[in-house]
Amino acid sequence: MLYAILCYHDEDFVGSWSKDQDEAVMKKLAVVQEKLSQQGRLGPVARLLPTTAAATLRKEDPPLVLDGPYAETKEQLLGFYIVDCKSLDDALDVARDLGAANPGGAYEVRPVGVFRPGGISA
Repeated sequence: MLYAILCYHDEDFVGSWSKDQDEAVMKKLAVVQEKLSQQGRLGPVARLLPTTAAATLRKEDPPLVLDGPYAETKEQLLGFYIVDCKSLDDALDVARDLGAANPGGAYEVRPVGVFRPGGISA
């Protein structure tokens, strides 16, 4: 079954990391990603750009477009993984591995009900 691991963190905190700090975290995450990739369990991984680059479409009549993210929260969605796991416990183990590589924040683990891989590449 596919699971989405949604990565939440304080965007200002993560944005305050030096280039070396950010590269160190990315290097640790790459170890987990490589392990999953070698096992054939890693799907798309995305690091989202800052919320200052976001827009929200409110589904009103007429629709309303707002600058920035929809919700005002202390932690923002900064990225996500799609992983193939046997169970929720297995997906939580992956999230724990990612969490050990990336200090702070939270991971939301959610089953993916519909998956269509699409055809675009980065």
